[in-house]
Amino acid sequence: MSAHITFNPAAFKHGVTEADIRRAIDIYIYEDPLEDYENKYLLLGYDTKGTLLEIMYNIIEGDNINVFHAMPCRRAFYNLVRGEHGNDDR
Repeated sequence: MSAHITFNPAAFKHGVTEADIRRAIDIYIYEDPLEDYENKYLLLGYDTKGTLLEIMYNIIEGDNINVFHAMPCRRAFYNLVRGEHGNDDR
């Protein structure tokens, strides 16, 4: 993803660093809009240590995004990585 990224302070609430968020976004393995929410997206990707992260963001305009949530991936999202809804482009 080639986007300008801004960070809401809440994105760091779970101790994930900006570098780790950027790495996960650069090499994401899943991305899709969140059901029942307008302009909110879920992205799953690996950080600099190989930890799978869940990242949520919204699009500000064009390719600019605002990350408002980042944490180690919860079990609820693992089925997405296993190919049930995976990114066909990767």
